[in-house]
Amino acid sequence: MARILTYNVHRCLGTDGRLSPERIAEVIAAAEPDIVALQELDVGRARTGGVDQAARIAGALGMTLHFHAAVQVVEEKFGDAILTTRPCRLVKTGHLKGKSLIPNRDPRGALWAEIEIEGERLQVINTHLGVTARERIAQVDTLVGPEWLGHPDCRDPAVLAGDFNALPLGRTCKLLATKLGAVEAPVLDGSLATFPSRMPVLSIDHVLVSSSVKLLAAEVIRTPLARLASDHLPLKVDVRLGNSAELTKGSRKKRQNLPSPLT
Repeated sequence: MARILTYNVHRCLGTDGRLSPERIAEVIAAAEPDIVALQELDVGRARTGGVDQAARIAGALGMTLHFHAAVQVVEEKFGDAILTTRPCRLVKTGHLKGKSLIPNRDPRGALWAEIEIEGERLQVINTHLGVTARERIAQVDTLVGPEWLGHPDCRDPAVLAGDFNALPLGRTCKLLATKLGAVEAPVLDGSLATFPSRMPVLSIDHVLVSSSVKLLAAEVIRTPLARLASDHLPLKVDVRLGNSAELTKGSRKKRQNLPSPLT
C-alpha cells in the first residue's frame, strides 16, 4: 500500500499572509505520505525571499525531491515537484501546450517519476493545469498523447495527480480518467473539496489511478494548520497496487473505503 498526497502550496503563502515552507512541511508530515505531488513552488524568487521552497520542504521531510520549473526567469523559478520516501527515478519533465487567453498567466508543466512500491514500479505524473477550459483541453491533449500517458513506458500501474483546475464531472477529468482506465463514478458529495482552504467548495485537486491500482481511501486534510498554510487543502489517497502485499496488521489505521478512483 502507498499513500499519495497532492497539494497546491500557493508558494507557501498562507491565508494569513505568512510565508512558511516549514508550515507546509508540517501539514505534509502529519499525513505520513509515501509520495507527494506539490504545485506552485517558488525557487530562488525575490518575492519569497530567494528561498528554494522545494528543497526546504523536502529536507524537512527527509524525502527525495524532483522539481520542474514551469516558469524560469534568469535564476528565479516557479513550478511543481514530486517528493517521495521510496526508491525513485525521474523519467521526464516538460511544458504543456495550451496558452491562456488571460494576460500574465503562467505556462504549465508536468513531471513524471517512476517510484518503486513493494517491488512494483509505479508511474507518477504531477501537473498543474490552466484556469480556462480552452487551455486545459490543449494541455490534456498533450498529457494523453505519446509523450506522457500514451508513452509505452507509462504503463499500468500509473497515477496522475495535481491541481487540474477542473471539477470531477468536467471534460478535463473525464478525458484523463478515460485514458487511465478509471471508469467508475466520481465522489460528488463535497467531502473532497479542496479550494478555497478556509471554506472549501470546489474539488479541483485530484488523484487519478490506472485500472490495476486499488483505491482504498481518500480524504481532504482539513486541520486548522492546513487551512492556514495555503489557499488549497491537501488531498491524500491510499492505494494498493495489483500485486503488492498487504501491510502488516496495525501499520496503518483502518480507513473508510470509497467507490471511485476519480477524486
